[in-house]
Amino acid sequence: MSEPRPTIGVLALQGDVPEHLRALREAGAEAVPVKTVEALEQVDGLVIPGGESTTVGMLLERFELMEPLRQRVAGGMPLFGTCTGLILMAKEIEGSPQPRIGCMDIAVRRNAYGRQVDSFEADISAPALGSEPVHAVFIRAPQVTRADSPVEVLADSEAGPVLVRQGRMLGATFHPELTGDRRVHSLFVEMTKQS
Repeated sequence: MSEPRPTIGVLALQGDVPEHLRALREAGAEAVPVKTVEALEQVDGLVIPGGESTTVGMLLERFELMEPLRQRVAGGMPLFGTCTGLILMAKEIEGSPQPRIGCMDIAVRRNAYGRQVDSFEADISAPALGSEPVHAVFIRAPQVTRADSPVEVLADSEAGPVLVRQGRMLGATFHPELTGDRRVHSLFVEMTKQS
């Protein structure tokens, strides 16, 4: 008998929704878009994709998803944020009062590497994911400027942490959904199964 596949939602307000849905399915999850409170209540875990963090924060409030999302996370629902998602998870966003979930003990700087034209790719060491480096795509990427205990740094670059975990929460400053490497999504699927 095969192990049941967790149902993981992808917040479908903006960003790389189809790419995350595909990555999660390839990593062993049932993956569904989430746009409503009703859909949020049906998932075992949630991914917040990249996009524009101020816009996504305002849309979370407009669609009355912010408070239910905070409650689900406080209740132990696994949450994975990439780029914008990580920004919205941070307790502190440097120089910005924008709406946020504020559930992870980190501080971030938005667009730390510059504009869209300054996007880049790099191979990063992530021992938690194995000996092979992770090919990471950074697009208008944030920088984690502070990671307080109990945040665990799973991957680092010269500019600081790029993959962080706190309990049932995972955050990446890069876009793992844009490569064929499913190790980051597989880690989140495992975190969701364990919860």
